[in-house]
Amino acid sequence: MSDLERTFDYDYVVIGGGSGGIASAKRAATLYGAKVCLIEKGRLGGTCVNVGCVPKKVMFGAASVAEALLHGEMTHYGFEVEGKISFDWKALKARRDKYVARLNGIYRKGLESSKVELMEGTASFVGHRTLSVLGSDGKSIRKVTAHHILIATGGRPDMGVLEHCISSDGFFDLEALPTVVAVIGAGYIAVELAGILRTLGSEVHLVTRGAMALRNFDPAISAALDAAMVKSGIIMHRNTGGGVSGVTKEEEGKKTLTLANGEVVGGLDVVLAAIGRVPNTDGLGLVAAGVELAGDRGHVRVDVESNTSAEGVYALGDVCGNVELTPMAIAAGRRLADRIFGTAPGRPTKVSYENVPTVVFSHPPIGTVGMTEPQAEKKYGRENLKIYNSTFTNLYYGIFDMDPADKPKTTMKLICAGTDELVVGIHIIGLGADEMLQGFGVAIKMGCTKQDLDSCIAIHPTASEELVTMGVWGTSPQVSGARVSPLDGAPMGEPKMSKM
Repeated sequence: MSDLERTFDYDYVVIGGGSGGIASAKRAATLYGAKVCLIEKGRLGGTCVNVGCVPKKVMFGAASVAEALLHGEMTHYGFEVEGKISFDWKALKARRDKYVARLNGIYRKGLESSKVELMEGTASFVGHRTLSVLGSDGKSIRKVTAHHILIATGGRPDMGVLEHCISSDGFFDLEALPTVVAVIGAGYIAVELAGILRTLGSEVHLVTRGAMALRNFDPAISAALDAAMVKSGIIMHRNTGGGVSGVTKEEEGKKTLTLANGEVVGGLDVVLAAIGRVPNTDGLGLVAAGVELAGDRGHVRVDVESNTSAEGVYALGDVCGNVELTPMAIAAGRRLADRIFGTAPGRPTKVSYENVPTVVFSHPPIGTVGMTEPQAEKKYGRENLKIYNSTFTNLYYGIFDMDPADKPKTTMKLICAGTDELVVGIHIIGLGADEMLQGFGVAIKMGCTKQDLDSCIAIHPTASEELVTMGVWGTSPQVSGARVSPLDGAPMGEPKMSKM
């Protein structure tokens, strides 16, 4: 009997209740009337809602308040507080966890209103288009068949062979602010958590294999973040070679971190490992379904339309390892539902993984979209690029009573290619970078040029106006491969220190 002649329990079964899986399930059910079942063994919302974007942004918000209250920003604006300002980590954790639990409930209600059946349990393939689901009670087993099955199980922190450490997930279980903490890693999770902890008052050691963190970001951004972290008091342990040799636990409960280069960091309350993530494919029975894996970490192999090697089985999100961002998974999930069950005329049937804007909630925050300078040079050639740079003090810090060189800086870079100066990269680090990038991300997706940015009237006084006022207004440099200052179109000299 062919699959077309088979009778299935469901039109669509989604394994995984994270952002991508839920988005795809709801779209299939609400827009196309498909009979849909979503299988999830844990809390709804996946990494983002439970141990990722959402609770992290709450902690970033707390750190931002600390910058105003505990680090003296308010005094520059004439505010004084008599007595000691206290910070209650437990109260913050309770409010944060309550908010996350509320979101879990909202996701559950959303599935119910969309008529998506929620099956709580652990799914594994036992054949083509056939799943065995172990119930949440750990005893009951149910066999489920579906014409289409989506693998959207996400990923988890990679702890390697390290002992006596917590992961980024474990950060949200901390019951108190650690006095001394080491963060191992050079990616965005490492710098985000290191920045939050340092700003809230911890002594923070950041351990990186190379010279600095975020090595795959544009060099201007990596360098600016590195300088900001050092200035904030984060203690950097660089060029550690093989990383970490081991972590030992002392009798008094403190931990000692030994680096591969022989350096020892002791007296640690917490060692947080943010060394990468691995896909959640264990126990899925992918061999039984004919689903192939790819890469060193064993991500599910997919094509541009989320098809796996098995007919009728799809995968998207972190389990595939291609642009591991929540909005990316949501977009891919919706497009997949459109393609499977029928799309509106003119609507794309696959998601684009090019020019995806992203933000790092470091201190200061980073916003980036498009190519880095090394990537653009490799594609277009140095002689075909024009790079616009600006470093300045955001007006928020303008009245601070300190030497201008000591004020926090914003750094921006525009990377343009060809004679028409197509904008192929925008990179920002500084106050408000997280909120200003979205619109410029749209512009890059639409193929904007430097002239398009020049023609947009600036919103004054803002930091974002810098992106539409770089170089001489209405003109562009005539020298290929030039670096242009924000004021006069000349090669970069001293950075501009203030917007006013």
